[in-house]
Amino acid sequence: TVIPHVRLTGIIGSAGRFKQGMDLEGQKDIIKKAFSLKKISHLAISINSPGGSPVQSHMIYSYIRDQAKKNKKKVIVFAEDVAASGGYLISCAGDEIYANSSSIIGSIGVIYSSFGFTELIKKIGVERRVHTAGKNKSTLDPFLEEKNEDIERLKKIQLDLHKDFIDVVEKSRGEKLNKSEVELFSGEFWSGSKAKDLGLIDGIGSAHEVLKEKFGDDVVIKKFEK
Repeated sequence: TVIPHVRLTGIIGSAGRFKQGMDLEGQKDIIKKAFSLKKISHLAISINSPGGSPVQSHMIYSYIRDQAKKNKKKVIVFAEDVAASGGYLISCAGDEIYANSSSIIGSIGVIYSSFGFTELIKKIGVERRVHTAGKNKSTLDPFLEEKNEDIERLKKIQLDLHKDFIDVVEKSRGEKLNKSEVELFSGEFWSGSKAKDLGLIDGIGSAHEVLKEKFGDDVVIKKFEK
């Protein structure tokens, strides 16, 4: 039995000086190539990501699900050090999800962070000058005082994004989720062991261990990595 194994690692989106973040455009060919292997029933994906762009996370998730449906393949996801936020969203593309007992799993939420420099620029004698066409163009400018209406507008967007994330998790995990113990969608994260109890993953084990157990000692794991 041959099982293609795709590894997806890093911050999601165009991040860093050399734009080395993980996005759909950069991973699309490898994912498609792995799914196109003949005579396979399953595909394995290892994920090691703390998250990043919600758009790219959702696009990668959707592309994996589309390829699985098109090629009639089952997907087994393995979380490594971390599958949090967008990394966990992508994990939900798996029909099954496994992790290490010490993996960091979850963080189902949306965050925006910034700084306020208004007092600093006053101290050093800098005058901020902003000219816009469109009254809301300077929303959340870190050099201007915060406005309540700007914060409320941001919160509404975050709620929309959060709902999209929750919808993906509930569609993927369904009745496996244990909602009685803790608030699963608060942005909190857990160890792999706790994530199993909460139904966020299906079991504990590495790709090599689980695939050998499922498909026998003679399983051939064919690696696909960018």
